Amino acid sequence: MFAPTQHDVRRFFCEASRKISAREPLTPLEALAAQWIDQHPEYREDLADAEAAVAASYTVEEGRTNPFLHLSMHLSISEQVSIDQPRGIKQAFELLAAKRGSAHDAHHEMMECLGEMIWASQRSGLPPDGQAYIDCVRRRATR
Repeated sequence: MFAPTQHDVRRFFCEASRKISAREPLTPLEALAAQWIDQHPEYREDLADAEAAVAASYTVEEGRTNPFLHLSMHLSISEQVSIDQPRGIKQAFELLAAKRGSAHDAHHEMMECLGEMIWASQRSGLPPDGQAYIDCVRRRATR
């Protein structure tokens, strides 16, 4: 199993961003990341310097979103939807995207559900509850 470090993830996004700017060929994963990088121009400065990115700290007190966490969540959700894992997440995503009129907006709402699932798992010491995650996304699609 591949378990990248925080530094690996940050370098990956910085390298993908560099390749986009240089119009160099992208790996399939970089191409997927590029779609989300393009939709978040506010992160370009954070992605411009890999060494600064590795050293950066994104704390709640700073009031800034961690661009690497945000982009990683986009990638995770993209993968979940593409393979329908947990089973039913693809349909829940499609319902939410139709309701919001935007896959991007649906992703952002799903991030909240994903974060809640991870937080609950960490707090309880139990495995992540995929059904609770799907239920959260479905609730958002029906309100």
